[in-house]
Amino acid sequence: MRSPAAPTSARQAARRVRILCAASDLGARDGLVDVQMHDVAREAGVAIATLYRYFPSKPFLFLAVLEWHIEQFLGGRDGGAPVSADADPVAEVAETLVALSGRLLGNRLLASAVALSSFTEYASAVPSRIDIVERALGQRLLRLLEDHADARSRVRLLVYTWWGLFVAMLTEEISTERGEADLRLAARLIAAT
Repeated sequence: MRSPAAPTSARQAARRVRILCAASDLGARDGLVDVQMHDVAREAGVAIATLYRYFPSKPFLFLAVLEWHIEQFLGGRDGGAPVSADADPVAEVAETLVALSGRLLGNRLLASAVALSSFTEYASAVPSRIDIVERALGQRLLRLLEDHADARSRVRLLVYTWWGLFVAMLTEEISTERGEADLRLAARLIAAT
């Protein structure tokens, strides 16, 4: 499978966002199995070849949807802002992960679509879900944990923990309340000095 093309102009970037919006809407309404790439292209107003140019497969598309939703969430939470000196980094990490889980679990069909995409038989041909989540979420967490010499390792541990708890809450293996409490505990154990 070939690598996806990256947008090189504002027009192409807008087209890519239209595709992500269309996939999000269809995934939220129909779930992963019932979403067809042709439907995404039609909903986004692009040719099917354009869709495949940016997203070579449906798992690739829905992992991009996950990354995009995380970026949108962080942008709305001032994810790029510097951490204030009086902020409690452990509490900030915990509340960021709890709020992100809540946002993604707000539509279980879409949350299932992004989770299932990460477990497909094509996993070796698409970016790792952990790479995607770490890329989208990691910079914010790194800013919160910048005082730690091993901040990257701590971020990786937090991302893996968050993903496991997110899937457990999605599949109702644990309650949302238990998952949120466990995320707060993980943040204290992993992010604290």
